[in-house]
Amino acid sequence: MEKTVQNLKDLIRAGLGKVPAHLIVRNGNLVNVITREIYPADVAVYKDTIVAIGDVCGYEGPQTEIIDATGRYLVPGLIDGHLHSECSKMSITSFAKAVVPSGTTSIVSGLDEYISVSGLEGLQEVLQEMKQSPLKVFWGAPFKTPYTFPVSTVAFNFTPEVHAKVQQWPECFGVWETVREFIQEEDEDTLGAIAEAARNRLPVFGCAPMARGKELNGYLCAGIRLDHESYDHQEVVEKLRNGMYMIIRESSVTHFLKENMRSVTEVNPAFARRVSFCTDDVTATDVLTKGHVDHLVRLTIAEGVDPLTAIQMATINSAEAYRIDHLVGSISPGKLADILIVDNPTNFKVEQVISNGRPVAKNGRLSYELKAPKRSAVLHASMKRSQVTAEDFNYRVGIEQGTAKILAMEVKGPFVRKRRDVLLQVKDGIVQPDCAQDVQMVSVLERFGRNGNQSLAFCSGWNLQRGAMASSAAPDDNNIICMGTNAQDMALAVNHLILQGGGQVVVDDGEVLGFLSLPVGGIVSDLEPAEIALREELLTAAARKLGCELPDPLMYMFFLPITAIPDYAITDAGPIDCIALTTFDPVLELHQS
Repeated sequence: MEKTVQNLKDLIRAGLGKVPAHLIVRNGNLVNVITREIYPADVAVYKDTIVAIGDVCGYEGPQTEIIDATGRYLVPGLIDGHLHSECSKMSITSFAKAVVPSGTTSIVSGLDEYISVSGLEGLQEVLQEMKQSPLKVFWGAPFKTPYTFPVSTVAFNFTPEVHAKVQQWPECFGVWETVREFIQEEDEDTLGAIAEAARNRLPVFGCAPMARGKELNGYLCAGIRLDHESYDHQEVVEKLRNGMYMIIRESSVTHFLKENMRSVTEVNPAFARRVSFCTDDVTATDVLTKGHVDHLVRLTIAEGVDPLTAIQMATINSAEAYRIDHLVGSISPGKLADILIVDNPTNFKVEQVISNGRPVAKNGRLSYELKAPKRSAVLHASMKRSQVTAEDFNYRVGIEQGTAKILAMEVKGPFVRKRRDVLLQVKDGIVQPDCAQDVQMVSVLERFGRNGNQSLAFCSGWNLQRGAMASSAAPDDNNIICMGTNAQDMALAVNHLILQGGGQVVVDDGEVLGFLSLPVGGIVSDLEPAEIALREELLTAAARKLGCELPDPLMYMFFLPITAIPDYAITDAGPIDCIALTTFDPVLELHQS
């Protein structure tokens, strides 16, 4: 995407028809998302750029590749406006293999999970990796790392000084996921990142679930451009009326599209032009069975939005929201040649994909072999934690026998945790988890060799009847999180991850029931998407054997360290009250017997 005097000359000559196009797509019906028209048109491409649309007869040369799109529709490449690709457990290479065949050619991401485990050095490797991929990543520099409040432990802290450096990088397109609580608390690191962005004329991307009224006003006064977190359509309406671009989220575990789209279908159809899509966190299983952003287009059409408007949401609306519409978002001369050939706008089945001017996928599969790069030690050596013992997971208190009234973090869906007070038995000075009452132990262990922190608390809602499960992929800090019904299995689960270099595991009675290796930073894998999906299914089946019926037990668990989710969380710093923004003691009362 770098512009030089010479390649600008080449593009101008190609636009004038003085040099032949490398590729022409003929006989298609162009979906023009700028003018809201559909009409017959051909498209001429020179290298990675569209140079002409409409009548392109003067652009063909003897070496020009021709693609016949008779009876089909030409749509711009789809854009996911907010995505933690790492939460899919797929590396950028694997993720591209999964989503590009379904039409996603661009994502907006902070790559923040990579940064939390490997710093700028690891980030540079991933930025190099994406340059070899058909999937474009428009990177936003994380407003800070970690996102947790109070601060948890990560391998690398993103500071205003780092922003002063990286905001000058050509890969940087803004400041990523600026969490409301940090602005509300006037966190100086966060405000420093925003001030730096203002100097560099970069947009600031938001994260403000349930921000309304004065809280929303204060947030907007910091200069936030857009938001991807709204829990109902009234929240969407208020944010739109206050000038924000809205990114509607439909992830593997949070299904907000149907409710949030009511802002368009029931309140004001004109809102649609400032609404776009994101998936935020998706699994390989979901992408391979449902699709990616193309799935969101179909869901939106099913909610009563006309197909052309739904396609705008997936393309030009997102590009404009993120100020990247000079590069992507429409089929126009001068834009990057990301072109989908679909059966029709209503069914929206993607048949062929052209990315950066190159045919890359057909009939749901990449049309060439895409290989992951060789990984350095920077992205491999992230499990800097000595092995643990069962004693490390015993919650000890100041009485030998009796009862303890405890606060359990009860899951009410993946992004809400509420208080549940429960009476547990104390035996030999240890508070006992209680499967009958659906109360498990949960622990987060720092894994970067910085301080050896470990927290212990209680959770509810997973209904584990035995065993334990653990993950070294756990945003926002990606320390090891472990949940279980007994200390012995919790220790086994954590030690297995330490020995294997990271991953996700389910154990029971001293036996490993399921394991997904995540050797890249302890958070992702280079395996084929179908293989990762298979391992996901096996892990879920193993969790079912332990008694859990949640839609995605491991993903629900690994969201527990996110302190931007109400009302409770847990990090290596301890259990967190997300409203008071402090740690708390989960033991409320002790009664000696």
